[in-house]
Amino acid sequence: MSSQTALMTLPTDFGLAGPLGSFDAYVDRVSRVPVLSREEEQRLARRFREEDDLDAARSLVLSHLRFVVHIARGYGGYGLPISDLVQEGNVGLMKAVKRFDPTVGVRLVSFAVHWIRAEIHEYVLRNWRLVRIATTKAQRKLFFNLRRLKTNLSWLSPEETRAVAADLGVPASEVSEMEQRLAAHDMSFDPLPTAGDEEDNGYGPAAYLSAPEADPAQLVESEDSDQDASVQLAAGLSSLDARSRAIVQRRWLSSPKATLHELAAEYGVSAERIRQIEVAAFTRLRGLLPAPGV
Repeated sequence: MSSQTALMTLPTDFGLAGPLGSFDAYVDRVSRVPVLSREEEQRLARRFREEDDLDAARSLVLSHLRFVVHIARGYGGYGLPISDLVQEGNVGLMKAVKRFDPTVGVRLVSFAVHWIRAEIHEYVLRNWRLVRIATTKAQRKLFFNLRRLKTNLSWLSPEETRAVAADLGVPASEVSEMEQRLAAHDMSFDPLPTAGDEEDNGYGPAAYLSAPEADPAQLVESEDSDQDASVQLAAGLSSLDARSRAIVQRRWLSSPKATLHELAAEYGVSAERIRQIEVAAFTRLRGLLPAPGV
């Protein structure tokens, strides 16, 4: 098993024996794990990279769990459970350990911060709103930086918008659009029940859509058209000979519909002959019935 896949077999509790209970208990437990020195970190990283030593990888992960908690707490303003943010950050830490190269000469914590933040960012964007608020890389960057740069709840002035755009290297129009997205709220499409009468539903966007049958004039017109078409179809069928009429009715107006071969066996002719009779009957019907909309 290579070092790129070995870490995936780490247990979900990262070797922290016993039930953790609350999040505070988890934080207390990971804070007791000793911090590795540079020499210890290098030795463990080489063992994992060169010998696929899973115990070495576990030690690297355990010693950095407190760092994930520290990063995750910086995203508490998004209203998402801190335990979920930490869990996503731990996934990023594991990915960083898999890719860490001890020969580069940097500490694992400096390398892992990108992977930890990336996983937390993806989680925030997936769960902060029902509708994805940022889909491109530029929008993701703008989303997080704009929330950080806004120091109050008021709308940015034109001068502030231009300053933020210049600072982030994006057009001012994109800053304004993202600000509108941040200020918007999710709304249920279907009506929401109110706290009073159980039969008295609230209003959602669905309540403001007009139904196709809402116009009485259109409803009467549709009913008249359907009735007229039924009368004309009946008149057209009556003009056919008995065999042609029976074939059309059995093939298209009955349930279940008869097949060409079933009708051919019944009338003692070939399936091709049944098809020819059917085509001739439809040609006659088209000549008798008016075109749609006439």
